[in-house]
Amino acid sequence: VKAVDGVSFSIGKREIVGLVGESGCGKTTVGRAMINILHHVAPDVEIDGRILYHFEDEVVDFAKLSSRETRKYRSRVQMIFQDPYASLNPRMTVSQIVEEPLKLHTDMSEPDRRNHVIDLLGKVGLQAVHTERFPHEFSGGQRQRVGIARALATNPDLIICDEPVSALDVSIQAQVINLMMDIQEEFDVSFLFIAHDLSVVEHISDSIAVMYLGNLMEFGPSDQVYHHPKHPYSKALLSAVPIPDPSQKNRERIVLKGDVPTPINKPSGCSFRTRCPIAQAKCADDVPELETHDPDHWVACPIVKKTNEVK
Repeated sequence: VKAVDGVSFSIGKREIVGLVGESGCGKTTVGRAMINILHHVAPDVEIDGRILYHFEDEVVDFAKLSSRETRKYRSRVQMIFQDPYASLNPRMTVSQIVEEPLKLHTDMSEPDRRNHVIDLLGKVGLQAVHTERFPHEFSGGQRQRVGIARALATNPDLIICDEPVSALDVSIQAQVINLMMDIQEEFDVSFLFIAHDLSVVEHISDSIAVMYLGNLMEFGPSDQVYHHPKHPYSKALLSAVPIPDPSQKNRERIVLKGDVPTPINKPSGCSFRTRCPIAQAKCADDVPELETHDPDHWVACPIVKKTNEVK
């Protein structure tokens, strides 16, 4: 089974890239591969490709590193997990949770670590009195703030956010999103923001990557992808986003036919062709490659390349 096939994109310094798509399309697999923890959840998985990090002092291919070799770089690439209830050790206090990466990846003294933990918790909106409490004493939003503080502890270059707000109430989601945007400015950190809520992704991201059944359909600047999508799947996905504007109630809605195929038996050629409203016979021949349309805007569809629009 190819959970992810031919996915290629880049994340610049201080850039936020949103990765969107339906459940099961491979978003989380991409995120876990980028931090090299796939072997912990799927021991038999194989990565055939490159995961390059251009650090200031060296270029590293995570795809060629073992779990032990990855530890050297773990402080530079961190992850915020989807479930704030399962991603924190229930037997550890908040201070121990945030302090753990400092013990593993820095030579800070214990007093310095404790002060740094209090400072980090303050930056994510938690007080010093919270440090000796356990995760079960916090709400979901507060737990996710602890997860953010833990990810920031080693001052990483990149943080991979795996649907960090999907398990939270809508009222709390906005607070966490705004917090992450503030942190991005303060810490000069890059984010890969994985989500299925397109309105959230459009709000926070500089660029957007759209996935379908393990393949990358479209990648480009957030404004272009959101307001001028070119791939038929991107158009269908965005047409389903609710718009709180009564004047838009009669806007066109693209309803795709059929169901998403199984990754075990993917269609030949373009993986989207069985549901695509503009599919042609040649779409079954070859897997389409990403091609440039506008500056920094890439689309995997030769038909769109020919007509330059999808009706």
